[in-house]
Amino acid sequence: MGQEASTLVNEDTPPQTLDARSIEAVADFIIDAKVEKVVVMTGAGISTSAGIPDFRSPNTGLYANLARLNLPYAEAVFDISYFRTNPLPFYMLAHELYPGKYRPTIAHYFIRLLSDKGMLLKLFTQNIDCLEREAGVPDDKIVEAHGSFARQRCIECKTSYPDDLMRATVEKAEVPHCVTPQCNGLVKPDIVFFGEQLPEEFFRNRSLPSAADLCIVMGTSLSVQPFASLPGFAAEGVPRILINKEVVGDLGARADDVLVLGDCDEGVRRLASALGWLDELEDLWNTTHPEHNKVKQELSDEKTKDEIVADEIAKLTDEIDKSLKISEDHTASVQQSLSEEHGASGPSKELEQLSLNGGEEPVDKSERSEEPSNISNSATVKDQVEKSSDEDLRHVFPHMNEKSSL
Repeated sequence: MGQEASTLVNEDTPPQTLDARSIEAVADFIIDAKVEKVVVMTGAGISTSAGIPDFRSPNTGLYANLARLNLPYAEAVFDISYFRTNPLPFYMLAHELYPGKYRPTIAHYFIRLLSDKGMLLKLFTQNIDCLEREAGVPDDKIVEAHGSFARQRCIECKTSYPDDLMRATVEKAEVPHCVTPQCNGLVKPDIVFFGEQLPEEFFRNRSLPSAADLCIVMGTSLSVQPFASLPGFAAEGVPRILINKEVVGDLGARADDVLVLGDCDEGVRRLASALGWLDELEDLWNTTHPEHNKVKQELSDEKTKDEIVADEIAKLTDEIDKSLKISEDHTASVQQSLSEEHGASGPSKELEQLSLNGGEEPVDKSERSEEPSNISNSATVKDQVEKSSDEDLRHVFPHMNEKSSL
């Protein structure tokens, strides 16, 4: 689905542009060559230290809770066909993941610093969390390849939905509807769901790395096209630096590729230190969100990073449990009303449909243009899950990848 890892360049092959394949040589190049067209490409790995849970990791408990939402398959929460029939599971999840709940990482602020210094040509991100924006990276410098929570619109008439109304609705874990009275269609953030096309902006800017004088790739598995193709657009001789837990794509195959393997935040600090920017970067990070820094300091005195992430996951799952309780109470109330109406004739078709919809009102199947079929058939569900993996679902939500791939 992505690029196959290429053979690493022979250690005896000298760089064409850099003095050496090292982070210090990259720093010297940035300063001496007066670099001003840096293209950055990022994935979920730059956000995990912010506490945003990884969807696929078996240790987060998130997938288990998604399964409890009566979804036909876990990925249905991000499927546009399923969203049309039952948007509530997505908004229960959005309630915990919505921008403003997580602090940008040091890696996000490094990108902001590149922009402040007039060096950032463009940031391509796979992430939907808007942490780049929270860190202060300008809107016109960002290409959100898979969309984000930054904007939202009606899925029917495409009318934009006000940001303040969206935030208020999501905070209540409710489903927003179009502000145009005669429409009343469902509103969805401009996130690319399975079954939707990538934004036009991505394809308009896809070849931009060819104009770069430096490419930085961070926190991505480069596992799915077309995002995986971006580093390949860089011209031969243009340094490419990978800050990642593992080698991905064809990074490391060129003479001027530099691999900085490990934690993204640590790798960014190493590069900032080599540039002489570390104090500036830390100050920017600490002063932009002082209240977050205070909380983080208090927590760090008592808890490890894993424990803090575990707390975030526990909070999220608790919210899902509360929403499930509301849904179950609603279903019980409807069941009692239907029992009184139909006597002892047994559960009605309406009740069966209610349970299938996770507590929402029954929907006439004849009105569903794209409803997933045979959701109770285990073979079909398995096929749908495999189809999701094979047909670009992971590129929509890179957090759904295994942590080891970041």
